[in-house]
Amino acid sequence: MKKQFLIITILLLGVLSVCSQNIVRQDSTANKDNKTIFSRLQLGGYGEAIMSRFFYSDNYKRYSNATLYKDDNGYGQVDIPHVVFYISYDFGKGWKMSSEVEFEHGGTESAVEIEMEETGEYESEIERGGEVAIEQFWLEKSFSKAANLRMGHIIVPVGITNSYHFPTEFFTTFRPESESSILPCTWHETGISFWGKTDGWHYEVQFIAGLDADRFGSQNWIKGGAGSPYEFKLATAYAGAFRIENYSLIKGLRLGISGYLGNSAANSLKKTNYADVKGTVAIGDFDFEYKSRNFIARGNIIYGHLSDSQRITAINLASRNSSPSPKTPVASDAMSIGVEWGFNIFRLLPCLRHSEHKLFFFKRYEYYDSMFKVAKGVLDNDCWERQQITIGFNYFPIKDIVIKAQWSSRIFNDKYNNENTISVGIAYSGMFIR
Repeated sequence: MKKQFLIITILLLGVLSVCSQNIVRQDSTANKDNKTIFSRLQLGGYGEAIMSRFFYSDNYKRYSNATLYKDDNGYGQVDIPHVVFYISYDFGKGWKMSSEVEFEHGGTESAVEIEMEETGEYESEIERGGEVAIEQFWLEKSFSKAANLRMGHIIVPVGITNSYHFPTEFFTTFRPESESSILPCTWHETGISFWGKTDGWHYEVQFIAGLDADRFGSQNWIKGGAGSPYEFKLATAYAGAFRIENYSLIKGLRLGISGYLGNSAANSLKKTNYADVKGTVAIGDFDFEYKSRNFIARGNIIYGHLSDSQRITAINLASRNSSPSPKTPVASDAMSIGVEWGFNIFRLLPCLRHSEHKLFFFKRYEYYDSMFKVAKGVLDNDCWERQQITIGFNYFPIKDIVIKAQWSSRIFNDKYNNENTISVGIAYSGMFIR
């Protein structure tokens, strides 16, 4: 027994000796190639933290009985909307990978909310199965600057915010409400993308999984259909999306158009209820951005249509209480308009005119209605037709860090109380290793 143990010990020492020599050789080689390895690696991300004071009631009856809550003192709130970590690696020969992990509102994607349109019940909201969201995960083969093929979980570039969603790319503390109220934001699906760039142009076409009609509702139209409360997402129906941008007309001006088309009913677990129903979602967007050293203007308009909205409404309203469906009417059409502009007021001060520091005063106007048009027999709740005016400041001590402060007023028709908010936030976005 001792002899066997001695033999095994000698063999292990021999193996360890050989391994250690190999490790030394590999380390020596790695040291020579470290610069090459790190030049292929990218690490980055972005994050936001916001403190708000809402000068209106958070009671679920504030829309059904507005007079009762007219003089409510309001409430405060702190939030961490997004913290995202990004990694990318260039394998060489045109192959590249990228992955992005997102923590929303403190790290999980489940929450308890009060249902505003029913009886004020507490409901468990699950946007996707799991505690952490994979916002991107793809492999890419680049054939040239003009031809690239991306495969995996990808951003759907419909609308200006989905295409440019870093907190340093919009003025408001939260993502623009007009767009994020009717579209998934940030919208990500699994599929295939072909994209490229030529002089003055950027283009992308996608084939992706379609939305789920079970998750449509009054307040956010088709927004919830991009997520799944299960550990999988049904993809019986598919969709196409595209985006085209032009940079060449005027220096500093970017013009963009984007769109989406796909069926949604077949992606429901309640397929038998959706016999002969397609639930086709069609979305069109036009957007622009103009940037100079001291002035920025952005804006977009989105219009969307949903076929068979009457049938989808009836099915969702009849869902069991345990169903993740919002169980509310769904509009046939939704729309949003948003415009913002900002000026660097440090430009007016000679001592700061050429400084890296920038202080943008901005103003934003939005109109949005997730129930813009409804099919015959579908209840149109006009509390979802809203305007919003926001004014505030963005202070950039350096390019990748911003401190935000704003006042905003959400404006309804005379039946409801306007909703005013003050909020301040901090945010960053950038690449840590390029």
